[in-house]
Amino acid sequence: MTREEEQIYDGEFGWANQVCMKILVRLGELFNATRLIRISSAHISGVSYKTLGDAPIGFLKSLADANGKAKVKATLNPQSFSPEYLGKKLPKNIREKQFTILEQFERMGFTRSLTCTPYYLQRPEAGSHLAWAESSAVVYANSVLGAWTNREGGPSALAAAIIGKTPDYGMHMAGNREPTILVNVEKPLQNETEFGALGIHLGKILGNKIPLINGLKNASEDSLKQLGAALATTGMTNMFRRDASSEKRGIEKVSVEAEDIKRTIEGLSTAARHEPDLVFIGCPHCSLDEIRHIAGEVEGKKVKQRTECWVCTSRHNMEKAADYVKIIERTGAHVLADMCTIVSWTEMLGIRTIMTNSAKTAYYAPTLNKAQTILVPQEECLKTAFKG
Repeated sequence: MTREEEQIYDGEFGWANQVCMKILVRLGELFNATRLIRISSAHISGVSYKTLGDAPIGFLKSLADANGKAKVKATLNPQSFSPEYLGKKLPKNIREKQFTILEQFERMGFTRSLTCTPYYLQRPEAGSHLAWAESSAVVYANSVLGAWTNREGGPSALAAAIIGKTPDYGMHMAGNREPTILVNVEKPLQNETEFGALGIHLGKILGNKIPLINGLKNASEDSLKQLGAALATTGMTNMFRRDASSEKRGIEKVSVEAEDIKRTIEGLSTAARHEPDLVFIGCPHCSLDEIRHIAGEVEGKKVKQRTECWVCTSRHNMEKAADYVKIIERTGAHVLADMCTIVSWTEMLGIRTIMTNSAKTAYYAPTLNKAQTILVPQEECLKTAFKG
């Protein structure tokens, strides 16, 4: 450690900095890191009260009381509800606990972004070092944006934000970012749901191997977002490559057939009926292009009775796409900011069946939302939700 890092570790810069430095040093020891490196941003998971619970609130308050302050741009993952819509339907104690969590982060200088897509707020530079904890954002940053980040846990990302550094191991080292397995996708993927299914399938068989995936040449960033989110859902892979020039001779090869994709989608669709209580799009949070496209598809239509339709995005994108948001909401659908359906209280709202285009949501909803799922492309989601 540097002299300043030793002083922080010894408590000369206060308790908040000391405890955060100890978290980072212990993490570095576990992975045999030899130094800490500076980061340009941190992104914190563990913001939703539903998944965080009561126990960590005291720790967050203690850090804020001890004058813990973020040293770099630090953004937050979604909370458990949208204040304007779902917050009004939930018990007061849930709202108060969630707002208490957010208050502690704000006291420490964290940006109230409340999104799983912090790269839409500010795109990190290629080659920049980050400490991000949202798994879908980690894969996207490493694979699409060319930034360098490990998959941090909530505490380590929080500690990195306050110290402004992270241990130098894993995805921060060039030698660990080379592909170790070649994946041939035998049939072109047709939509975002199939990209997600590919991710779910690969996550189960790759472990922590980095795949070079042939078959992604013309994929949009929105499709790659679904791939990365799903890949991180079932596996520990933190990045993928799609540049054939990076192929190494002699590495292991695996093929993905059309039947693998079909079987994965079918396995993620657990509902016996095709009449959802909720049609949900926006996991990970919708881009501006996705909001624009949805508005074009639903303009002049109405949401069917007894059906909820949610489109989740960041407040940042919601404000930038205000005209498109108005078009969507005139239909009776809801564009929701600040929240993630997976870590929201859908079961309290009587939602038992969720239709979505997100493989990640379909994977988690049966356990986290106690809901059955229907996984279909966005086009079919909208056809199901709307009339006219």
